Amino acid sequence: MQHRTLGRTGLRVAPVALGTMNFGPATPEAEAHAVMSAALEAGVNLLDTADVYGADANRTVSDHSEAKGETERIIGRWLARDPGRRDDVVLVTKAYGRMGKGANDMYLSARHLRKACEASLARLRTDVLDVFMLHHVDRMTSWDELWEVLDDLRREGKIRYAGTSNFAGWHLARGQEAALRRNLLGIVVEESIYNLMERTVELEVLPACRAYGIGVMPYSPLNSGLLGGVLAKDETAARTASKRAADGLSRSRRQIERYEQLCRDIGQPPAVVAQSWLLHQPGVTAPIVGVRTMRHLEDGIRAANLSLSEGELAELDRIFPGPGAAPEAYAW
Repeated sequence: MQHRTLGRTGLRVAPVALGTMNFGPATPEAEAHAVMSAALEAGVNLLDTADVYGADANRTVSDHSEAKGETERIIGRWLARDPGRRDDVVLVTKAYGRMGKGANDMYLSARHLRKACEASLARLRTDVLDVFMLHHVDRMTSWDELWEVLDDLRREGKIRYAGTSNFAGWHLARGQEAALRRNLLGIVVEESIYNLMERTVELEVLPACRAYGIGVMPYSPLNSGLLGGVLAKDETAARTASKRAADGLSRSRRQIERYEQLCRDIGQPPAVVAQSWLLHQPGVTAPIVGVRTMRHLEDGIRAANLSLSEGELAELDRIFPGPGAAPEAYAW
């Protein structure tokens, strides 16, 4: 597997990231450990998680606070079984969501970020996070405050790089300019929803990331299963049965029919083609494979090694057109 650099850093990562959101609620710990071991053996060294992961959607709201953090604990126990693994893994986690009942147990204040970082370090059983991500925009917290606490954590050796998730192009530009004023490296990676059916980021986010050297890690590469061969399956997966996916299938059935036929012509499963397409987009470092089973990991690895022709890429664009470049897409 040919590794890529994470944005403008010299950090080398696999062209596929192992997404762990399902570890705990959907994937039992023993299976999660087996998946992580198989991923590492295959060269997938990029491991993505978040402090809020671990809560089962079937739990009551009052139970969620206890379950949050369970995914990090599962990863931490896997790392502890073989301490040498930590050197081979690029570990990404995030903070923003509610982790307690207090008024300052969420969002991006310096107080919460420091507490969240130290709690994640403890759950993950590590001394340092390779990438500490801001999981969402907090309009009440200034970039001056953010860079002060993030730089302090970096100087203390608790984080190596800073990243963002779900940030608009404007937020990324403001954040990076604030970092440059402080002579800091700033943001090195952004996680955003991006797939053949959801291409809004091509308007502003991707151009901003390319201009500032910020790597992009797309999440939901299969758009809740709609790009994973939904029409060809005898029974839809649990995620595909969600209201969002059902609505999307109703709106886009003709496109999905054309897409699945194209995948048959290419001779590759739809899940593999969708993830491979992302890797052909300028600025993308690694799609995040939301793994529930070993098969999901295998599809991600196949995608990393699949090269689509110019004709195949053009046909995918015809089936799922992008929004076009800004500002021409909405102006003249």
